[in-house]
Order: sequence, then C-alpha cells, then structure tokens
Amino acid sequence: MNTLLTTPSPSAPARRGTLHTVGRTLLPTLTGSGWPAGRAARLRDVREADVDRTLKQLAAVGTPVRVGRYTLIEPGQDPAERLAQTQAVVTRRRWEAAVVTWDSTGMTDPALRPQLARLFTAICHGEIHGIVAASRTDISAFDEVYESTLAAIRARGGFLTLARSETTF
Repeated sequence: MNTLLTTPSPSAPARRGTLHTVGRTLLPTLTGSGWPAGRAARLRDVREADVDRTLKQLAAVGTPVRVGRYTLIEPGQDPAERLAQTQAVVTRRRWEAAVVTWDSTGMTDPALRPQLARLFTAICHGEIHGIVAASRTDISAFDEVYESTLAAIRARGGFLTLARSETTF
C-alpha cells in the first residue's frame, strides 16, 4: 500500500465506478505551454468555491480541517518531491494531514486509482474533509475528467486544493 500515515479506521476497497468517469476517449486540452485561460479559470473558481464552502462549514462548528495529501506518479517514480509540495500547503493553512498517500499508476482514470478511492471513502466517513494535491495533473490533464472528479468530491461533501494553480504544471 502506498501510504505513509494512515487513519485509524480501515478504508473500503476501491471499486470500479466509485468516481464518475467519462465514457469516451478524451483528447488532451493542453495548448502551448499551459491550460486554456478561460476554462482553467472557471475550473479554479469551481474548486476554490468548494474549498471556501467546506472551510466555512467547519469553522461554524469549530472543527479543525483534516485532509489527505495525495499525488499521482509514474511507476518507479519517487513521490517525495510532490508530497513535499502538498505538505507546504498543509503547513501554510495550518491543517492536519490525516492521510498521506499516492498512486503509481501514471495518468489513468481517477476512478481506477485505489488510493484516490481510499481518500474518497475517507471523505464519506468524515475522516478527512478534503484532498491536497500538488497540481491538477494529479487528478487529470483532461478538463472533462478533472471537472467530473471535482463534482464527485463535492458530492461527498469534500474539497480539492492544489499547491499549484490549474494554469501551471
């Protein structure tokens, strides 16, 4: 298991279809050296609204923010550098990192990544409130998949925050 720190309760096994996936082949939406500005800004606004909503709810009841730190790496790659970026966010925001994990599947469908599914389950069980990733590519380089994953996290009452903006790699 790709875990550095675990929560006390066991997580449910990953199941196909845990996340909403797009049922067609997607072409990358990258152009030039970055993401299309308008779409990236809209996705950033959606993601940040989810963060703000959850943080306001937690502050209203005096609950500290617990998150799962997550990154996606290629097989054989060391996750330490990307996880350090997520730790910087957690430290700066004074959140608690309850889970630190990664998937080494490379750019696969988020619904098929066992550790990302584990974080979704942790959100559902109230063990964490959100996920901190280094960049949006830890979720998906494809706009439609990224957007549907944000919706799936939101539907579970959680949020995604990034160390780097949607417009950077």
